[in-house]
Amino acid sequence: MTRRVVVVGGGPAAQRCVERLVAGDPAGELSIMVLTEEPWAPYDRVALSRRLTGDVDLTLGDPDLWQHPNVTLRTGEKVTGIDRERRYVRTTAADHAYHELILATGSYPLVPPITGADSCHVYRTLEDVDRLRAELLELPETLGRKPRVLVVGGGLLGLEAAGGVAELGAEAIVVNAAGWLMNTQLDQGGGEALGRLIGDTGHTVLLDVYPTEVRVDGAGRTVELSDGRELSVDLVIIAIGVRPRDELGRQAGLDVGERGGVVIDDRCRTSDPAIFAIGEVACFDGRTVGLVAPATAMADVVADRLTGGDARFPGFDTATKLKLSGVEVASFGDAFGQLPGCLEVVYADPARGLYQKIIVTGDAKTLLGGIFVGDADPYPSLRPLLGRDLPEPPGRYLSVAGGDRPATELPDDAILCSCNNVPVGTVKKLIKEGPSTGSGTGCTDLGELKQCSRAGTGCGSCVPILKKTLDSELIKAGITVSTALCEHFASSRQELFDAVRVLGLTSFEEVLNRYGTGRGCDICKPVVASILASQGGAYILDGGRGGLQDTNDRALANLQKDGTYSVVPRIPGGEITPQKLAVLAQVAEEYGLYTKITGGQRIDLFGARLEQLPEIWRRLVDAGFESGHAYGKAVRTVKSCVGSTWCRFGVQDSVGMAVELELRYRGLRAPHKIKLGVSGCARECAEARSKDVGVIATEAGWNLYVGGNGGFQPAHAVLFASDLDTPTLISYIDRFLIYYVRTADRLQRTSAWLASIDGGLDHVKSVVIDDSLGIAEELEQAMADHVERYVDEWAATLADPERLRRFRPFVNAPAGASSGPPLISGPAIGRRS
Repeated sequence: MTRRVVVVGGGPAAQRCVERLVAGDPAGELSIMVLTEEPWAPYDRVALSRRLTGDVDLTLGDPDLWQHPNVTLRTGEKVTGIDRERRYVRTTAADHAYHELILATGSYPLVPPITGADSCHVYRTLEDVDRLRAELLELPETLGRKPRVLVVGGGLLGLEAAGGVAELGAEAIVVNAAGWLMNTQLDQGGGEALGRLIGDTGHTVLLDVYPTEVRVDGAGRTVELSDGRELSVDLVIIAIGVRPRDELGRQAGLDVGERGGVVIDDRCRTSDPAIFAIGEVACFDGRTVGLVAPATAMADVVADRLTGGDARFPGFDTATKLKLSGVEVASFGDAFGQLPGCLEVVYADPARGLYQKIIVTGDAKTLLGGIFVGDADPYPSLRPLLGRDLPEPPGRYLSVAGGDRPATELPDDAILCSCNNVPVGTVKKLIKEGPSTGSGTGCTDLGELKQCSRAGTGCGSCVPILKKTLDSELIKAGITVSTALCEHFASSRQELFDAVRVLGLTSFEEVLNRYGTGRGCDICKPVVASILASQGGAYILDGGRGGLQDTNDRALANLQKDGTYSVVPRIPGGEITPQKLAVLAQVAEEYGLYTKITGGQRIDLFGARLEQLPEIWRRLVDAGFESGHAYGKAVRTVKSCVGSTWCRFGVQDSVGMAVELELRYRGLRAPHKIKLGVSGCARECAEARSKDVGVIATEAGWNLYVGGNGGFQPAHAVLFASDLDTPTLISYIDRFLIYYVRTADRLQRTSAWLASIDGGLDHVKSVVIDDSLGIAEELEQAMADHVERYVDEWAATLADPERLRRFRPFVNAPAGASSGPPLISGPAIGRRS
């Protein structure tokens, strides 16, 4: 006999459950009816901010699901009651019988009991968002200025709403009753770092305060706050949280949790064995959670149970990774470090809004949780290792602490995608063999792998590790790996560079709209930022480009392992005057900085706090120094010996050549850092053959070497051309560097580039020396353009008060504030009991 399954609700949990029921019932023994009071098919509530900023279709899954012969979708039909004895649900249109009933009614927005709350917007459904969007788009024309929107709530919903209204051109003011943002997901350090970053995006953030009254004043609103202040705004959005829609369960006499929600067991059954509850309405272990992963897990459990399985709900996975107003935030596991004896490995830079914390067991081995704000790069690799021993010391996984994080291969039973509960082993099997229902060929494309495995189709935070797993398995199988930059760009870095150059694109948004999809990620954003900097020459932190940059570029300084920064002024060719040396000594002594002569013949000053950087650099710029770009993927140094000026073996002026080259190529942005060296004779005291570009003097001129570098994979440079005169030498270096910048892959040193480019060194020689592609003049002109538009980044920063704001210790600190103890700590380990 056909069993009738009725699903009440039209959100992600309902859609997932129906999808899995259909997949698990090939014989068609189930008749499934979905009842939703909204007029749309189930849609992605998590992505509502995308709908606010554009007319985007948020429909979940394959629309063909609702055309399946055993599935009936009834939209606009609200369930008003449940008759448990007769097993009927009553709706506004009819009564429907069931054998099993699944409650997936979700939640409703919580509105505080304040006067005038009925004049405010909420942020929960498509209807809510469409109404808000329409009103927001009309306001600028009516007001003749940017609208001011007050968002009540500094959690996930509130910050999503603030980001959305800001994208529509409004000024967002966020009010949060707690002392820091996202206080239910982040600890104080993480919340304060997030507040700093949110403030830098242009939002106003007010903490420890809440509205007590909203008054309608003509077309606007006056909001009275708990501290007595009054704010004049145009719209108010309330987004302080949600409560489970459990009224049907209450009316039917089902057990309900103390704080709401229909109580379920680990089989997702309610107190009535014929009724299940999933998603935000379900109360398990005394609580309800409004996240995608647990809702998906519950849906899978119910679908498995109704199709003959014995799955059980393991409990809430509260891990989350998202971007709020462009700011990365992630937390997972025991994020607050509440387990007895746990250790917290913390890296905090509150002045810049960077915060990373890993929680481990007392022996510093087993991963218990983590929080990441401002830079969530470690999250995808660490999340699947929750509850497992880390192969390396925990501090190595903090990306902002510098150094390369360990390349850990995940075990097969680790969960790669928590939203859809996909193990690593399943992904690897699909890469090798493909789906069992298919042709038997493996899934070798990221899009195909996402579709087959469902990994990466939820919140998307696991996509980087999914791609890494795909590439690793393909390499093992001897299959060529795709050159796509990331999931958002099918183009390679070289193709994007050419597109930006030809079309004259000037922003990440333009590049993404024309060639990409989605919102971008940690892979493509720094790449596009580098491409724009290589070609446009604009200040790298202006025009929205600041959020695209890597950690060091955002501070125009190198972040060190103790949380302080290094100051590295340029010293072309290592040549310096006694007067400049004296200034460096004075600055180092005054600020208590550690000094070190580097391998690139510069003087590095270590230990500066972020807010001290402008003060230090003002002294240095006034003395004639400029940025050494030690923080950037750019030309760093040109090392030299003393050459013919002093050395009895020197045959050419290596110092003069080094100075000329460094002043010519300073600030050139590239796929990776670039170092040069000039030796005055064949004795090679400047070690030019360990550089990306090495120049060695001969009696007849200069020998040019390319493709050397140090690091984890040292490589010697190879001879490129011999006995060159100075103009020819410089033209060849111009062409070589620009061709490398245009065609290399992301984070690819010149040695790896020469090894990977078709034709290798011979090809590059033909392009640079023989002009085989007919672009030699174009390459030289590109370098000439770079030389002409070069501006020292620190001089430009000091000349602009707005740019200096990002170096203040707090958003509301006065310019130049730097008193008090260091604001930065880490990496540090503290025991919690």
